[in-house]
Amino acid sequence: MENDTPDNLEDLFAHNRAWSSRMERDRPGFFTSLVKQQTPKYMWIGCSDSRVPANQITGLEPGEVFVHRNVANIVVHSDLNALSAIQFAVERLKVQHIMVVGHYGCGGVQAALENMRIGLADNWIRHIQDVRDRHRVMLNALPEALRANALCELNVTEQVINVAVSTVMEDAWSRGQAVAIHGWAFGVHDGLLQDLGMTLDGSKPMEALYEAAVERIRHKWSKRAEEQKAQQQAGSGEAQPAA
Repeated sequence: MENDTPDNLEDLFAHNRAWSSRMERDRPGFFTSLVKQQTPKYMWIGCSDSRVPANQITGLEPGEVFVHRNVANIVVHSDLNALSAIQFAVERLKVQHIMVVGHYGCGGVQAALENMRIGLADNWIRHIQDVRDRHRVMLNALPEALRANALCELNVTEQVINVAVSTVMEDAWSRGQAVAIHGWAFGVHDGLLQDLGMTLDGSKPMEALYEAAVERIRHKWSKRAEEQKAQQQAGSGEAQPAA
């Protein structure tokens, strides 16, 4: 039988060997120290998208951030994989910060927004469609080109709440453990992280913080829509309305 393994898989092993040699040359003892290093202060819950690597984005070394990724950075209470990762990070590794990180241009968010049929993943993306439906009035008020970005941020906000109301976090906060959950968004177009201002540490009512975060998202993208409209009017030579 003819070997049908793609040549580029061999390239990956070649790159790995080159990387290993380079790291050991430039940073002697790197791998020896890596064996001992698994004391992260941070947990990253992000999208599986290959353009969003947690360590590189944050400039952290291997062993400094504990990572869980899935399609569209969703946390639901039936997902024992995500909840087990969170429990291990909180109870075993004693992380101090959990970052739920979405990214603009997310295929899962776009699929939910457009009711795209993918297959089995439709059942997973349904969770984002629930977020879409909950904020339908806001999203429909925005230009179509801005809706996916707004839904990306709304989805992050919802997932922060989902992490916060898990039994893992309730137990951690009830015993006084100092661990906070943050909602961020990453710009694939510019490489920058955005803090969505959605941080929960168990000390304040979640509902008020959630409502404030949603209002910030609404204001941000409504303002962006107005700016785009003004630019389009200026470009087309239309008269501007009086202030």
